[in-house]
Amino acid sequence: MMDGGVPNIKKWVVLYPVYINSKKTIAEGRRISVEKACENPTCVEIGDCCSHLKLPFAIEIDKAYPRDFMQVGRVRVLLKREDGSLCNPAVPSRKQLMLHIAELVPRHPGRTKKQEPASTSNAATSKSGKGGKKKR
Repeated sequence: MMDGGVPNIKKWVVLYPVYINSKKTIAEGRRISVEKACENPTCVEIGDCCSHLKLPFAIEIDKAYPRDFMQVGRVRVLLKREDGSLCNPAVPSRKQLMLHIAELVPRHPGRTKKQEPASTSNAATSKSGKGGKKKR
């Protein structure tokens, strides 16, 4: 190994937040069904979910999603070790990884606190907002 014992993350699976974002369409890069996807996941949340699943991961903040380069950041995840054995038998494939993470992100500690007050105030404002627009 020329990188001095550092794992070669070039071979790791790449996971862009877009893949599991329920706000995106398939054309925009979503890779799992809307029902299973989560709203605007961040790299940090995905990383935390990987550590929860006991999977080695690396967040690459300087990388952007080619189809939408405003989406900065991606996560590299190690699913299989050098010898081909799975790091976590519950997560054998990219697809399973995406589904597991999309399931975990909404339960992320940083999210559960923020989300509740936002959603209640949001619902109230959007209703009044719609009414206001119609009158004009």
